[in-house]
Parts: sequence; C-alpha cells; structure tokens
Amino acid sequence: MGLVTNILFPVDFSSSCVAMGPYVKRAAEMFGARVSLIHVFDPASYSGWEEYVRNPVEIAEEHRQIAHRRLDDFLASEFPVSHHPRILARGDPAKQIAETAHQGFDLIMMPTHSGAFRRTLLGSTTAKVLNDVDCPVATSRHAETIAPRPMEHREWLCAIGLSEDSERVLRFAVRAATEVGAHLRIIHAIQSTDPRLPIRLDLEEKIQSAEVREAIDRVSALQRKVGSNASLRIAVGPVKEALMEAIRESDADALMIGRLAPSGLQGRLRDLTYALVRDSPVPVTSV
Repeated sequence: MGLVTNILFPVDFSSSCVAMGPYVKRAAEMFGARVSLIHVFDPASYSGWEEYVRNPVEIAEEHRQIAHRRLDDFLASEFPVSHHPRILARGDPAKQIAETAHQGFDLIMMPTHSGAFRRTLLGSTTAKVLNDVDCPVATSRHAETIAPRPMEHREWLCAIGLSEDSERVLRFAVRAATEVGAHLRIIHAIQSTDPRLPIRLDLEEKIQSAEVREAIDRVSALQRKVGSNASLRIAVGPVKEALMEAIRESDADALMIGRLAPSGLQGRLRDLTYALVRDSPVPVTSV
C-alpha cells in the first residue's frame, strides 16, 4: 500500500480553501490518493431572532441541509461527488477534523487563513489540528497568492535536526519522494553563537568548522541508516531564519518538517512548526 492513499481536505467555503484546491488535486494525482472533503458546521449558529420565532430543532436541521448542499457543490468540478466523498460534521471544527482523520486518513491538507498566525495560534483551527492529529498535515497560508508548480516539477526539501525524531521524519520524506519521483534535498540548520552574524549557506565541501563537520557526519550516518542519498545543505544562523533563507534560495515547491511526538499543547508548541508554517515561502508538510 502507498504512503498516502486517503487525503482529508477540510473546507469552510472560503477563498483560502478554493485556492488550496489545486494543491490538494496535485497531491492526489502524485500519490494516486482519494480525496474526501469535510465541512464542520455549528447547528447553534442561528440568531436570537430565529430562535424566538422558530423551533431550534427545525432551525438546526435547516442549517444542516444548507451546509450539506454547499458541501456537495463546493469545488464540484475539481472534486466530483461521485469520486470524492463528502463528510458533514457538527461541533468544534478542530475536534471533528481530528476525529475524522483518525478513521484511516494519511494526510490532511488545509490552509491556515491567518497572516498573524502566531498571534492567533490558540484560536486557529489549523493550529489545533496540527497539535491534535498524528498524521502528516500539509498547510499553506500563501495559497491565494501563489499556485502549485507544474506537475513535473517535484523539488522537495526536508528540514531535519539531530534529535531522536529525525530518523522518523527523514524516513517519511524519503519514502514519499521515492513514491512520486521527487528530488529530495535535506536542510540542516546550526544555531549561530553570535546572532549578529549574517546567515551562512555553505555547501558541505566548502565548510571547515568542526561543528558543521560533525553535523555533516551525523546527517550522513542518518541517511545511511534510512537508505537515503539526498544532497545536504547546511545553514548557519538563527535556526528559523537560516532555514527560511535556504528555502528562498532553493527552487523547491514543498518543505517537510517534523512535529514533536508528545501530544498536548506543551508537547508540540515548543518546536518551530508554527513559525515555519507562518513564514515559509512554500507549502509545508509537518510530519
């Protein structure tokens, strides 16, 4: 069985979801995966006037029917109902998306909506989904201003550290790239001891520092362990800024990063996932 066979596409009928559609379609075509669209509605989102003049049960049923029709019609030409199931749920969006994802989905694809992603972190449905699900989540806040690269352009980056979780992230990236015929490159960032120094992006054969040589040796050992021969680039500077600079200089169309394994708010908010999703110039898949 392939790595990604079922993709969950949460939609709220916004322009961001419309713009995300081509990315979802591209991923589905690359992996040969089925796409299911999910919409979560609030049956209690009626006005006080409605409740005053009508039965609440009747109002909730009407809202459900409206949501059902909108979901069936949404992106119907790109994702026909006959081939792409629709899932209508009610309640808290993040909770319902997470519960549905646990029912056999390999990848969630959704926009972030917010430009001020970090400031609205705890109120963001996407942030809560990132925090609560175990499957990979592909996100992009730039979907309305950029478009997917042509189908034949498959340049992927995988940013890894040197933690115990790095093997899992790299294994996923290598397998995914192999399945779709993508060219994979690895980026590793080393925190600069002096934040005032400019970011350095060095090819491994040009680097002389002991710290960077050690990083190259450890990443190389990790690659041998997972059977990878991806090219490696080392970035030196503030970690997030160094990674962003490396991404901007590349010709990649996707970035893969790891999410810390422990569940719960304190487990995953410690890593750079949210900052990278917020600022990355390319869509990000967090694994």
